[in-house]
Amino acid sequence: MRYFFLMMLFFSFLQGYAQPTTLLIKGELVIDGNKRSFSTYIPPQSKAGKMPLVISLHGGFASPKGMFHLADFRPVADREKFIVVCPASKHIWHDGANVHGIDDVKFIDELISYIIKTYNADPERVYVTGISNGGFMTARLACQLNNRIAAVAIVAATLDIGEGYDLERPMPALYMHGTSDPIVGYNGGKLFGRSVYSQDAVIDKWVALNNCDKIPLVTTIPDTANDGTSILKEEYLNPENGLKVVGYTIVNGGHTWPGGWQYLPKFIIGKTTQNLNACEEIWSFFKGYKLTVKS
Repeated sequence: MRYFFLMMLFFSFLQGYAQPTTLLIKGELVIDGNKRSFSTYIPPQSKAGKMPLVISLHGGFASPKGMFHLADFRPVADREKFIVVCPASKHIWHDGANVHGIDDVKFIDELISYIIKTYNADPERVYVTGISNGGFMTARLACQLNNRIAAVAIVAATLDIGEGYDLERPMPALYMHGTSDPIVGYNGGKLFGRSVYSQDAVIDKWVALNNCDKIPLVTTIPDTANDGTSILKEEYLNPENGLKVVGYTIVNGGHTWPGGWQYLPKFIIGKTTQNLNACEEIWSFFKGYKLTVKS
């Protein structure tokens, strides 16, 4: 119950933030009789051509507007020329069972098709990222929609255990998780009645699936921001095909988006590191990959 209470606070706080939306295009799809909404950002184009697509999934009880504020890819998109879409859940993402007729995998599948058709997005360069409940949904999509997604990045989340799906196909994967996350524990365990992997365990699963070297390249990022956090980055590489698994351990970090804003007090969600810009790091990871496995 504490998880949902905190996410309701998160939702209320983000919804109340007065964010300019003049550059966001609001859209709607009907999935199994349910209206599903999303907001799209199209960067100024310097030349015609297919652009990559980054789908950014908000946390539980949050919103696309809140996600654009928390994880603002727009400055990166302006420079690198990619489309950003923040879809809206029905209160939460159904990263486990499809309850009450809500099929979020189908929603994201049809959303990808819509953006490709409407905005000329590149079907070989579709990427998904998310935080918290949106991170767990990203993990589910990596399992069940891997024929459409080139790479994933997951923040403050891992992967459910025993929800009827699991990792199946190799894919580049990146994880960021705080060691002091009070909501989704870095070491996994029970989360509101279900079991989830630890950051180390889920990275081990990806390393095995992607057939990466088991010895990572390790980089430490010191606390130059003087905010009480530091970063341990571990990169696992498959030298034959270039697939990577990257784990960022945010030492003393909380249930937060690195480089983002402190959306709730530290005593509730923990610290937000400013020693890393997650949007920049995630895009730098994504842009090296195209979809290689197709249905």
